[in-house]
Amino acid sequence: MHQLCEVDTRIAQAHTLVQAFLGLVRERRGYDLDGWIAEVTRSGIAELARFAHGLQDDLSAITAGLTREWSNGVTEGQIHRLKLLKRQGYGRAGVALLRQRVRLAV
Repeated sequence: MHQLCEVDTRIAQAHTLVQAFLGLVRERRGYDLDGWIAEVTRSGIAELARFAHGLQDDLSAITAGLTREWSNGVTEGQIHRLKLLKRQGYGRAGVALLRQRVRLAV
């Protein structure tokens, strides 16, 4: 990556912005998200600007997700697992088989 950053300043700038976003996510600094979006918009990198614009569509939820201590991740993971089990038996099984597969998967 270091060599690419030396070759093209736009790549270096994109790398810096992406690393800054990763820092926001890892350190849960949702309050800095507005500043990061403004910086990306000023950068002129179209792909990152589109990503930042997409974040603005649901900014309050994303900011809350990056600042709050609690998360629905575990619940969402269990729902995803159940849906996967259901899809695997689609058209071939009833509720009894689904119930047994859920018990065995735990």
